[in-house]
Amino acid sequence: MPDRSKSTACAPHQGRVLGEGGTPHPLDPLRGEEILQVRRVLVEAGALGESTRVAYLGLEEPPKDGPDPGRRARAFLLDVTGGEAEDVVVSLRDGRVESRRAIDPVTDGQVPMLDEEHALVRRVLAQDAEWAAALARRGIDDPGRVYLAALSAGHYGLPGEEGRRIARVLAHLRPTQESLPWAHPVDGLVAYVDLIKGAVLEIVDSGVLPVPREPGDYHLPGAFGPWRTTQRPIEITQPQGPSFEIDGTLVTWEKWRVRIGYDMREGLVLHQIGFEDGGRVRPIVHRASVAEMLVPYGDPSPVRFWQNYFDTGEYQLGKLANSLELGCDCLGEITYFDVTVTGGDGTPKVLRNAICMHEEDFGVLWKHTDPANGSAETRRQRRLVISFFVTVGNYDYGFYWYLYLDGTIELEVKATGIVFTAAYDERAAPYASQVAPGLAAPYHQHLFSARLDMAVDGPRNAVDEVDVATRPMGPGNPYGNAFGRTVTRLRTEAEARRDADAARGRTWHIVNPEVRNRLGDPVGYALYPQAGPLLLAAEGSSIRRRAEFAAHHLWVTRYDPAERYPAGDLVNQHPGGAGLPRYAAAGRDIDGQDIVLWHTFGMTHFPRTEDWPVMPVDSCGFTLRPAGFFDRNPTLDVPPSARHDSSAPCH
Repeated sequence: MPDRSKSTACAPHQGRVLGEGGTPHPLDPLRGEEILQVRRVLVEAGALGESTRVAYLGLEEPPKDGPDPGRRARAFLLDVTGGEAEDVVVSLRDGRVESRRAIDPVTDGQVPMLDEEHALVRRVLAQDAEWAAALARRGIDDPGRVYLAALSAGHYGLPGEEGRRIARVLAHLRPTQESLPWAHPVDGLVAYVDLIKGAVLEIVDSGVLPVPREPGDYHLPGAFGPWRTTQRPIEITQPQGPSFEIDGTLVTWEKWRVRIGYDMREGLVLHQIGFEDGGRVRPIVHRASVAEMLVPYGDPSPVRFWQNYFDTGEYQLGKLANSLELGCDCLGEITYFDVTVTGGDGTPKVLRNAICMHEEDFGVLWKHTDPANGSAETRRQRRLVISFFVTVGNYDYGFYWYLYLDGTIELEVKATGIVFTAAYDERAAPYASQVAPGLAAPYHQHLFSARLDMAVDGPRNAVDEVDVATRPMGPGNPYGNAFGRTVTRLRTEAEARRDADAARGRTWHIVNPEVRNRLGDPVGYALYPQAGPLLLAAEGSSIRRRAEFAAHHLWVTRYDPAERYPAGDLVNQHPGGAGLPRYAAAGRDIDGQDIVLWHTFGMTHFPRTEDWPVMPVDSCGFTLRPAGFFDRNPTLDVPPSARHDSSAPCH
């Protein structure tokens, strides 16, 4: 990929380090000095030696009730010489290891992929004679011209793999150093590499297929014709600056209050989302994040059947954030935040301009011209945008949280980048699109799990499933025009594995039975889901066992601070059954309790020719909208905007 930091079209813009300065809030992400303190404690305890790598390090968030345990950090450690791994919790307040548990690779799975393992795979295969011979059969005499993708292995019970830390490796030809390799897949070939022994376990060669030759080098000026000259500048300015205020990690905008967090696994986290109403800030969501992301592929061939990636749990998308650039990634009056993650050696690493925050005009908020009295009033909507972008191999994802003037919360995920490629032939045809001559893009899905720790006007919430309902013709409906809705309370975790239903207009209302609005109804927020396809892998398949969270659009569980991830704590090479199915197996009461919603949404991608050689943004997401939370329209106090042609307000 080109180095965008050298582009003259995009000016750098300095961000502020998220959470630095003053005393940290209990929910603030770990600071650089705290990461170094954790490293010192781990070294002194003998947990972090020369051959140990920190696969993950993040804030162990305090429970919502009970005594404050002080700042704590959780680490996943891996000894790269012997393969031993540990799950360690460090108390920053006490400067000691609080707990230390060995990770069993057979039952617990493996810690996430390490950055250095990609280089390790390249070294191993560069020295392997069988791999070189397989490339030679395809007319490739120089292995150095081949780009290798070291990918998570999954769990398939294959002979000799149990307990081993493994990567599966696919190859693409790179004709020149400037070439993008994805246009030239070296198909019919995959290597299995033991990452601890640094050795090839197996080379699978299902037969030589032609390497597609047409380049896809869209990044080279003039590669696909001259650039357009028709676009005139669009300038977005706020001469008086943005309307939000920042105090540490706390952001105040209009009537919203939100605390911004960040984790090297989940990325952007929003804490304590609340809305000022009647002189007090009313809580809505205690914590919101995208806790897992799954990309399962549909190609059953011997070379690709295992392609199923958990970009959050296996690759930790939070540490893969882009450094955003003004005028390129973000446009307008932008505030950036730098974030701090942890490198494999346990030292802090700052990702510059990882979070972008700004306001956007969003068209008409409300409008009415009344024929009775001649009044005409218009108000404009605006939203606060808090976003970050990550690159996970060939794909790029933008995560955009929106807060609107009327109390609406929305998440939009934008997918772009380059589709993963293969050779196109009769075998691939049922499971892939041909996007260029001889070039296939296998069918796949992008499935996300949003974890929403709800707190609608307090900690005790419940969930009602609301469907539209038709009424039969009869004495009470003589003309057949009546319709209404049905409301079903979800009372236990067992009842709360639910699927969206677009034909019924299904929504889920999170209500507080203890707080009533002025009409006497429980206050609430409604989750408007995306009713797209769920995980398409067959019942009994390995990926379905490992990603059962993606079998339903909605799960509701009782809050437990240890239940953070829908596919479990350790996803890499886990045999399955962890996460939501295990959490919900308890069948706990969720009616008027402290509850967490987990919403699965996403895209099923049958690639188009228009998605090549780089994919225009496709998006998915969901909306949380007030439903009886306010006593009336909460934007009646929004002032009219000034007309552009005069100082008079809009009517």
